[in-house]
Parts: sequence; C-alpha cells; structure tokens
Amino acid sequence: MRSSNPVFSRRGFSRDNGYAGFNIAPQAGGAAVGTQGNPYAQPQAGNPYAQNPYAQTDLQHGAPPQAPATTGRMTIDDVILRTGTTLGTLIVTAALAWALLPVDDANISRSYGIAIVAGLLGMVLALVQSFKRKASPALILSYAALEGVFLGVVSSVVDNRIASGAAMQAVIGTMAVFAAVLVAYKAGWIRVNRRFVGFVMAAALGFILLMAVNLLFAVFGGGDGLGFRSGPLGIVFGIVGILLGACFLALDFKQVEDGLAYGAPREEAWLAAFGLTLTLVWIYMEFLRLISILNSSD
Repeated sequence: MRSSNPVFSRRGFSRDNGYAGFNIAPQAGGAAVGTQGNPYAQPQAGNPYAQNPYAQTDLQHGAPPQAPATTGRMTIDDVILRTGTTLGTLIVTAALAWALLPVDDANISRSYGIAIVAGLLGMVLALVQSFKRKASPALILSYAALEGVFLGVVSSVVDNRIASGAAMQAVIGTMAVFAAVLVAYKAGWIRVNRRFVGFVMAAALGFILLMAVNLLFAVFGGGDGLGFRSGPLGIVFGIVGILLGACFLALDFKQVEDGLAYGAPREEAWLAAFGLTLTLVWIYMEFLRLISILNSSD
C-alpha cells in the first residue's frame, strides 16, 4: 500500500517501491508469520527483502548454507542519524534566515520574497523526491535547507509582529505532539491498520481541499476567504490540522517499524527522515498559525 504525508505523497516503504507497507504484520519478536524458528521457510509473501538463505548451497565444495547477510540493512540508528541530519539542516538554515533576513518595515518585502521563492523551490524538490523510487540524500537535504529559509522568515514575522514567543511555543508544541504520539504508539494505544489509514487519508484529503478552496477565495475575493484560517473557524481548523499531523506521525512510525522488521535497505532511512521532516513541518506550521489566530483575536 502506498502511504502519504499530509502535504506530499511519497513512495517510502510502499508496494510500488518494493516494500509491503501496511499489508503484513510480523509476530512479536520481529519474526515473520509462519517463519519463526524455521530457517527453511519460504520468503514472506509480499516482502521482496525476505529471502531464503538456505535455498542454495555450495555444491562444489559441499559447504553448508551460509547465514543471511545482515549488512546493508536499515537500523534504528540509521533512521535517527538521517532524521537528525535533515532536521539539523532545516534548523540551521531557519536560524540563518531569522538572523540575516530582517522583517522590519524597510526589509519585510524582500525577506518575504526570498522566503516564498525558497518555499516554492522546496515544494518542488519534495514533489520530485516523492515520485522517485529511491531516496536522494541531496534532494532531501536541499529541501530541508530551503524549507528552513521559509520557516525562518515566517516564524520571525509571527514572532516579531503578531505574538512574541510564538516560534518557541510552536517548537514546544511540535515536540510535545511528537513525544505523545511516540509514547502512545509504543504503548499500543494507537493501532495503525487499514481502517486507520483510510480514515486519516480521507480526513487529510478533505482538509487540504477545504484549505485550497479557502485560499482561492482569499486570492480572488480578498479578505480571509471563507474564514477557515481566521476567527473561531480558524481555531477549529488549526486544531484539526495538528491532530491530522499527529495521525501522520503514527503512520511514519509504522513505516519505520515495518522497514526494520522486513530488513529494508539502509538507504530507506533517508525516506523515513524525509517523511518525518515533512510531518513535523506540517505540525509546526499548524501550531504557528493557531498561535497567530489566538493572538489576533485577543
């Protein structure tokens, strides 16, 4: 099954990327169903990474079959390292943009222009990566750098012109959501199954369509469009956006867990980092927007 992020569709750990996704769940302990304790079991159906290491022997020398190779497989350390590198790149460029692109009356137009260009370029790179069958570290890190420039300027505007301390509040809120979803997922309070995926995808599609319609009305009709991003409705949709981001974090955790269980290759860790970064950026932006609305209504 192909999984998606709230912002962009991506192919990480998906069926069309040669990975079973949410279709098969291993038994407790990480062994595949029907293969636990049986070295001669056939490879897992739907999992191209599963191979039968005893299918062939060295007939010329009469050597016994070798144990399966464990090198080149994705580990949790790989995921943490790649995610830290991607988020670190984003944070550094955001800090530089905050410091070097002032948002006072004399410079705000130029800074906004640079931020918008960086955001659009970042979106293009994210789309390109989403439709690639393999992870490209250069694309992912370039996306993170450009997205950092965009977030740095937007955060500076909100923090300096609308709500002092809003950026730090949004960061704390994003970290709190990440920690809460991780704890809930590991505790088994969140079960990522087909019903959960279908519900989240339908809700996200409806949310994005509503926001797109609101944006069109705002661009061509002026004002706040249909009011989905301001006032009481804006607060409601901000909370919904954060909850959707939390749901997609659960999907990201499931993809990482399945990748580890099925022996995904090491380069897939970059896709995990890419997906987690997209989701965290989504949550951060929803927090920043919600804080702005709450302070504007005071």
